[in-house]
Amino acid sequence: MHQQPPVDLSIVIVSWNVWPLLRQCLLSIERASEPARSEGRVFPGNRQGEGETRGQGDKERGRQGEEETASAQFLISNLSISQSFTPCTLEVIVVDNASHDDTPALLATHFPWVQVIASARNLGFTGGNNRGYAASRGRFVYFLNPDAELAAGETRRGGDRETASAQSPISNLQPPNPPISQSPLLPLYTALAADPTLGVIGPQLRYADGSPQPSARRFPTRLTGFFESTWLGRAWPSNPWARALLMANLPAGQRAEVDWLVGAALLCRREALDAVATPDGPFDEGFFMYSEELDLCRRVKLAGWRVVYEPAALVIHHEGKSSEQVSTQRHIRFNTSKVRYWRKWFGPRWGEALRRYLLLEYRTQLWVERAKLWLGHKPALRRERIAAYQAVLRSELRASPPVLPDRIVG
Repeated sequence: MHQQPPVDLSIVIVSWNVWPLLRQCLLSIERASEPARSEGRVFPGNRQGEGETRGQGDKERGRQGEEETASAQFLISNLSISQSFTPCTLEVIVVDNASHDDTPALLATHFPWVQVIASARNLGFTGGNNRGYAASRGRFVYFLNPDAELAAGETRRGGDRETASAQSPISNLQPPNPPISQSPLLPLYTALAADPTLGVIGPQLRYADGSPQPSARRFPTRLTGFFESTWLGRAWPSNPWARALLMANLPAGQRAEVDWLVGAALLCRREALDAVATPDGPFDEGFFMYSEELDLCRRVKLAGWRVVYEPAALVIHHEGKSSEQVSTQRHIRFNTSKVRYWRKWFGPRWGEALRRYLLLEYRTQLWVERAKLWLGHKPALRRERIAAYQAVLRSELRASPPVLPDRIVG
């Protein structure tokens, strides 16, 4: 059986009923790359003389030098890539989680260069990413949300390091074909290739209106779960636990080593992922969705790799467009994953304490909504929320499958 050669970068996207956003995501990848001569796509990679050279990478992966050189010459000629860049190969894999919006057929029609894995059931975000990872061939793997768009930037020199300013974070305001040497894939790829200690790197995220969407994080402590995304957190937004988690003092444009990153866009080194992978893959499938990137980054850091926030790369994130389709399940998944993380990393007692506290919040909210309904305030909204909160209470926020701790922290 003929084995396909490795590629430099794999992009893995898990999609569920978000075709319009997935289309915009793939169009942004088209703008950041060009068709290769045989199959797949290419984009400009390392500057010659910086970090790992293409020759070193080829040697490590055992590539056939003459064939690759001929292909590179063709690509440079046809793409007019600057001589200071070398073209890198790219594959894009979309895992469709049993969408009912005809996503697989639409992908075949509009994006024939995309490899489609159509699942007969919803594998969740973690299961879908693991399925895409197993099919990927890249030495680097970019896990990208379907509601994310690569934003074209304008690279400029700033002392010894480079920064990037977006020409516009909104896709319809970007030039349709930015110069290939300014590919939005370039900042993350070159940073990861240049530093062998990096396991995960992520971009600056922005909302659709161009405003910053903070994505750099510190690991939570035991008390963080009670003061972040809870009533206590909303009542005391400046509390030290939430501020520490969100790295509130970090400017959006400042590069930093972090503990973890929001999972909308994570570029990972395959070696680091393989070091922490289970037979299922690098993601813990006990987290159907939410907290999975936090758990992954914690394991990657425990294995000795670094995690870095790189604001020179820009990604527009239309946050929560898959999960908002089922708001009740979003409540349940978010908090069940939160409890599972606490149980896994802080032990069963802290996990149970957090679970009981969150359920107490929902019981309180349920009575508040009932009182508002009795007063006749927005009855349709009150009934919807009452039904959602009752479903959360019925779930009891119990993790499934059972949690197998990697290591209790502290």
